[in-house]
Amino acid sequence: MAQPPDDCLARNEWICGEYLTTRRGILLDAVVQHLQLTGVSVLIALALAVPLALAARRWRWAAGPVLGLTTVLYAIPSLAMFSLLLPVYGLSAALVIAGLVLYSLTLLVRNILAGLRSVPEETRQAARGMGYGPLRLLLAVELPLALPAAMAGLRIATVSAVSLVTIGAIVGHGGLGNLIYSGMNTYFKAQVLTASALCVLIAVIADLLLLGAQRLATPWARAGAT
Repeated sequence: MAQPPDDCLARNEWICGEYLTTRRGILLDAVVQHLQLTGVSVLIALALAVPLALAARRWRWAAGPVLGLTTVLYAIPSLAMFSLLLPVYGLSAALVIAGLVLYSLTLLVRNILAGLRSVPEETRQAARGMGYGPLRLLLAVELPLALPAAMAGLRIATVSAVSLVTIGAIVGHGGLGNLIYSGMNTYFKAQVLTASALCVLIAVIADLLLLGAQRLATPWARAGAT
């Protein structure tokens, strides 16, 4: 009679090389889905946050409603948010993306607006004195100077999105969250630990990449710090 295999999978150990080799394809698909959901959500949120922050900076009466609405959206629990969006998007990846976009808006709008408001008024006046029109002033002076604060918000929003994607497992579109939840239901230790570690790794790498991009895009900030 053949003996059952005696390896880390059979022993259900937390750290198991056999799991990595035998589930490589499953892990890769989950990582790709995780990255796609995170990337698309943050990019859409950024595309919405920039005009909202500009409107809040341009018209003071708009700042209160914009910041208040995004704050209320951020305060909604994730399960309740998905339930509210379910009639619109159904059980789809779009449901997860829509929820992540709404959660990211608060962080992005507040940081972009704070960056725009931090631009010294004398800098704006100097640019106008040099013949800068409103659009050129915004693109060449205000947005570059607001970049450090905006990038700080983008980094937080991205790391938060990496974490929140896992909640999408409740509708079957959670990337690595699918593996975490199924592993918890079956007490599959190696799957839970590996998927969780990959989530952390993605968040750390994304944050480091954005930090590097920020340092490259704002050389004056490094010069000022030295």
